[in-house]
Amino acid sequence: MLIDKNMITTDVLTGKCSDHLVNFHHHKLHPLAYIAFNAMKEHAIKDGINIQPASTFRDFYRQQTIWNEKFYGHRPILDDNNIPINLERLSIEECCLAILRWSALPGTSRHHWGTDIDIYDPDRLPCGKKLMLEAWEYHNDGYFANLTAWLNENMTSYGFYRPFAIDTGGVACEPWHISYYPVAEHMTSLLTHERLLESWQGEHIAGKYWLEKNILLIFRKFINIC
Repeated sequence: MLIDKNMITTDVLTGKCSDHLVNFHHHKLHPLAYIAFNAMKEHAIKDGINIQPASTFRDFYRQQTIWNEKFYGHRPILDDNNIPINLERLSIEECCLAILRWSALPGTSRHHWGTDIDIYDPDRLPCGKKLMLEAWEYHNDGYFANLTAWLNENMTSYGFYRPFAIDTGGVACEPWHISYYPVAEHMTSLLTHERLLESWQGEHIAGKYWLEKNILLIFRKFINIC
């Protein structure tokens, strides 16, 4: 086993603690994920691919801000075609489910673990263009199609995979999101709805009443993925 499950506290699982992570260039990763990612980057460079992190560790409170801002309309909620949704037409249930397509509940983001990375190749991003982290950038004639092809062929050799490679009606497909499986699988097995609700004590989570009533459904559809 690569990690001692007894050492993984609720705060570690839900992003309220990052003491166990390695710091590098304004990012944080689990030490084992960091070693594997650097080895993969070195291989990719030799093949003309510059793999860089757009996002790594994200703490509970950053995820809480993203969630609450989307719920209250201060940040757009996008549909499957990347078009902003009109919140006035949504019930609390519909709003929560729409957010969950693209954004995790605070305490459930895989980025809390330091095992997951949103990646891109800055050398292939056209001058003046902003990274969007949208599927079209990584497919067909997108900026990062070569990056996608390289990862398809090589990332499993370093322990990485895409947890959201296939859209099954829960989280939307995210070709930019890779995860270090040897550690992430343990984190997934340890994150329960009881531990999540424990982390929510005293915290403001928009839509909390509906979320707590439907937490088992949410776990089945959006969270227990490995």
